[in-house]
Amino acid sequence: MTTAAPILLTPGPLTTSNRTRQAMMVDWGSWDDRFNQLTASVCEQLLAILNGAESHHCVPLQGSGTFAVEAAIGTLVPRNGKVLVLINGAYGKRLAKICEVLGRDFSTFETAEDEPTTAADVDRLLQADTGITHVALIHCETSTGILNPLPEIAQVVKNHGKRLIIDAMSSFGALPIDARNVPFDALIAASGKCLEGVPGMGFVFAEKQALAAAQGNCHSLAMDLFDQHTYMAKTGQWRFTPPTHVVAALHEALLQYAEEGGLPARHQRYVNNCQALLDGMAELGLRSFLPSAIQAPIIATFHAPTDPRYQFKDFYERVKAKGFILYPGKLTQVETFRVGCIGHVDAAGMRAAVKAIAEVLQEMCRSELALEAR
Repeated sequence: MTTAAPILLTPGPLTTSNRTRQAMMVDWGSWDDRFNQLTASVCEQLLAILNGAESHHCVPLQGSGTFAVEAAIGTLVPRNGKVLVLINGAYGKRLAKICEVLGRDFSTFETAEDEPTTAADVDRLLQADTGITHVALIHCETSTGILNPLPEIAQVVKNHGKRLIIDAMSSFGALPIDARNVPFDALIAASGKCLEGVPGMGFVFAEKQALAAAQGNCHSLAMDLFDQHTYMAKTGQWRFTPPTHVVAALHEALLQYAEEGGLPARHQRYVNNCQALLDGMAELGLRSFLPSAIQAPIIATFHAPTDPRYQFKDFYERVKAKGFILYPGKLTQVETFRVGCIGHVDAAGMRAAVKAIAEVLQEMCRSELALEAR
């Protein structure tokens, strides 16, 4: 896989294929039957990825993934509901902030950035507070790449008669989630992540009965998933101006997803990418932040080099000049940087990125000591 532009080793936006980019070269009428069919096809294919057609609706929404998370909380959590937000990184904190801004009662349970939430934690918390109506979980916390145990937590939430909202932004399409086995009211993802589309559209898989009961809950006209779904089911159209080019790009990306072999093949390529990255960085002496048992093959966090001449901004620009765009760290306690494993890139591309990183660190620090990480 090659591209003339720099390879985006980030968790989205990410490097897309020429076919996906080419799909955006056509203009679409937002009320045209052909575009409505395109939207319907995208939703049908998305539901098939998690075997959710019988139990859930796919409700697309304009905007970033965070728009869709806010829409899910605002639509599916009643105004007298209470959300338990499970946090081990920045995106869990963002979800709690959404609850605060929307005026939804919530409590938080926070673990360290390298410590998954456990099903036992959730069981204990739900026993202690019977007022909780919903639990919100980040499946793969993009701050570090940590993977939280979704199936086990989902079962505990169901056993307590509560409802689960899953932020699967960085996992959907690459990590297996089966709606027939994992009970949830909402799972939220976006176009520009593991499906390898472009940013600009989120979507919520909303459990059919929960969505039907959500009329009047939402704080917002534009983010009301009940109204969005009702209008789309009636007319085939989006309520407001749709991101036409984003939908077209996602449709093309989904065709390539199927051609590659669907979720198993996408998952395996990302696993191979991540392993090539971790192995190569270890050879440079750069330690990953997470142990392998809880490292999702989506994005990896590395301790920054200890050499005082290392500065991330300089490091970033030099690696970019060699054809790779990295991601800054997002941890509060230690200095790190992140490297994504997703997008239209393979293990050879990851090894080339490691080579570029090695060359840059030698240029910056002029010493083997530069490769000694914290």
